[in-house]
Amino acid sequence: MPPRKRPAPADPGTSWREVEPSPLILLTGKESYLAARAVDRIRRLVKEANGGVEFTRIDAATYGAGQLGVVASPSLFDDAKVIVVEDLAQMNEDLLADALAYVQQPDPDVVVVFSHSGGTRGKKLLDALKAAAVVVDCSPLKNDRDKVDFVRHEFRVHGRGIDPDAARALTEAVGTSTAELASACAQLLSDGPEHITYDEVETYYGGRVEATAFKVADAALAGRPEAALKLWRHALDTGTDPVPMVAALAAKVRLTAAVHGARGSAHQLAGQVGGAPWQIERAQKEARRFDQADLVAALRALADADAQVKGESRDAAYAVERAITTIALSGRRAI
Repeated sequence: MPPRKRPAPADPGTSWREVEPSPLILLTGKESYLAARAVDRIRRLVKEANGGVEFTRIDAATYGAGQLGVVASPSLFDDAKVIVVEDLAQMNEDLLADALAYVQQPDPDVVVVFSHSGGTRGKKLLDALKAAAVVVDCSPLKNDRDKVDFVRHEFRVHGRGIDPDAARALTEAVGTSTAELASACAQLLSDGPEHITYDEVETYYGGRVEATAFKVADAALAGRPEAALKLWRHALDTGTDPVPMVAALAAKVRLTAAVHGARGSAHQLAGQVGGAPWQIERAQKEARRFDQADLVAALRALADADAQVKGESRDAAYAVERAITTIALSGRRAI
């Protein structure tokens, strides 16, 4: 019996950084910032090629019958046109009918961008677009590796450099928002030196709540209670809220617990437990201090601290301090 053929991998689509103007373009994914960047690029390229552009946005939810045909028709001044049909996930029946007809015979001189954040609404239209349009992936950045790659690419396209540890520090300091991460890159590109090092990131963002939280977590997991508590008390003096501190500690301890006793390289485990290989390597090193009972005690302390900082205690700061102490004093002596 011949071996069964594996299905071909799905086409990941065109990068939002590289999309070129085309009569039909479909932006897919929930990351609105990346979709906005793709639209900005398309609009800029059309304007550069034609000396001007007529730009129109259409809301798929409030669309009126015939609107797409009207805005796509030739204008008095024969300007190049870019039309963005937003929020296909909420499209009404009029948009569905008109868009299906338009996709069959698009105007080759007009760029129509359809933006869809997810779901199955209007599946027939989505299938038609996927067959006829340039598909652009605007999915959220999945993990820390994606975020670091995003930062390094932001600098690379401007002919600038950023050290790997500086890029990692920036992602830790800024948090989960792609828009905020891009804004931080823009600030460093505008105000920073030609090449960004870890020290420059510390200068600009070392005082951020998220950055401080991860520093405390690193010290606690490394078995350095004095350093961890000193950092935490300094954070309190500068206005840090206990909630993100507990979240950072919990994220670090959960990752340490996930790799504890696991076999495989950092790259192998990264796909299994989540996180970038450099984070897995650090967690593996930290996990050597602990046995299973230590990690269970640390997770219980964090669960208790989480409940207290969210309303069950009058002294949330002390609840966090107790969790930090429990983690730092657990296991063998500091590595």
